[in-house]
Amino acid sequence: MKLIVGLGNPGAKYARNRHNIGFMALDRIASDHGFTPWKGKHLGAISEGRFGAARALLLKPETFMNNSGQSVQAAMQFHKLEPADVIVLHDEIDLAPGKVKCKTGGGHAGHNGLRSIHAHIGPDYDRVRLGVGHPGHKDAVPGYVLRDFAKADADWLDDVLRGISDGAPYLAEGDTGRFMNAVALRVAPPRSGTGNGNRTGIASSKQPARTPPPPPADSEEPDNRSALQKLADRFR
Repeated sequence: MKLIVGLGNPGAKYARNRHNIGFMALDRIASDHGFTPWKGKHLGAISEGRFGAARALLLKPETFMNNSGQSVQAAMQFHKLEPADVIVLHDEIDLAPGKVKCKTGGGHAGHNGLRSIHAHIGPDYDRVRLGVGHPGHKDAVPGYVLRDFAKADADWLDDVLRGISDGAPYLAEGDTGRFMNAVALRVAPPRSGTGNGNRTGIASSKQPARTPPPPPADSEEPDNRSALQKLADRFR
């Protein structure tokens, strides 16, 4: 079984914050794949289901971000899971909005949710880093991630969340390549063809051949005869 964790803060006040993109992703997965209704357990909210034959548990810690590790550890202990069975989806300020990357192990890069998880289960778990952009200065980061996504973010955010849901079965299998491809198909879908047999989706630069214009008719030589000669030639 895979434990898929989305990071965020509980309550309506934080629901649309950038910091809660992990919660948003799990809500989309649960809805699209017919998982059970959310219920309180393991210091968080859980939803259970399957991707084909593979069982998965979705967990939204409700300990607030800084103590996320308590909830993750409780779920792992109850289900007898190892860090390798855990996948954490979280906001990432070091990635541009709409960018998604996968990572296994490594540091927490100052993310308080990851810092807490590191402290409780160690660093050897999988992560899905969900880019939300950077405010430009480190002192502005706390206020930035605790503000709602702007209206201008709605389209790319919806694409990313749908892509994550599309790829969730591959993520649970450990096939990050196919997971990332599913996200890419939502975020940057291939262009459709132009209807002229060009399958690349790029308009061909080759123009249809033009029929050259007919050569100009030969002009007649000027008639330099005198009026008397023209009259004489008419009666010949």
